[in-house]
Amino acid sequence: MRQLRLLIDIDGVLIPFPDPDGSAPAGHVHHHVVPSGRDPSAPVPIWLHPAHGPMLRAVTQTSRLAPRWCTSWRHDASRHIAPLLGLPPWPHLNLPRPQINTSHPNGYLWKRDFVDAWLDDAPAIWIDDDFTALDRAWATQRTAHGRPTLLVQPDPHIGLLPKHLTSVERWASGFDRTQARSTRKPREYPVR
Repeated sequence: MRQLRLLIDIDGVLIPFPDPDGSAPAGHVHHHVVPSGRDPSAPVPIWLHPAHGPMLRAVTQTSRLAPRWCTSWRHDASRHIAPLLGLPPWPHLNLPRPQINTSHPNGYLWKRDFVDAWLDDAPAIWIDDDFTALDRAWATQRTAHGRPTLLVQPDPHIGLLPKHLTSVERWASGFDRTQARSTRKPREYPVR
């Protein structure tokens, strides 16, 4: 059976964007981290919800999902974010650092071309807050061509919610059942 990939963004998903007054959603805990290459005297303030770690750990342990960070945090996701959430150091997709002024330079999420090349024909669930209609059409086209793809898009000012991971679990479970049926050897009946 093909391994189902779970791609997870951080900004807008695990670290919601602040409200206009600078406040984070309720339940989030403030932290300060120093990403690679940053001056240690200028840490980055972030806020994380402590329930996200156990929720992500549960969904990745109870299904055949292979989690991978898909974020501009790159290796800092496992170095800074994962430990604060009690998560293991998952691998990350080695995204480039494009010189762009928008996250949708071609009308779709800038990461998508790199994700598509990396996934090849692997089935995937991708959680990101910044998809466009063109990204959703891409996922539909992948699925139609035998590469099942689910996009999950949290509100960037709220972040990841239990309902998002419930949909991930349900979709992954349905994928597992479909794969099991398609790889099951047909029953042979004796000839009389």
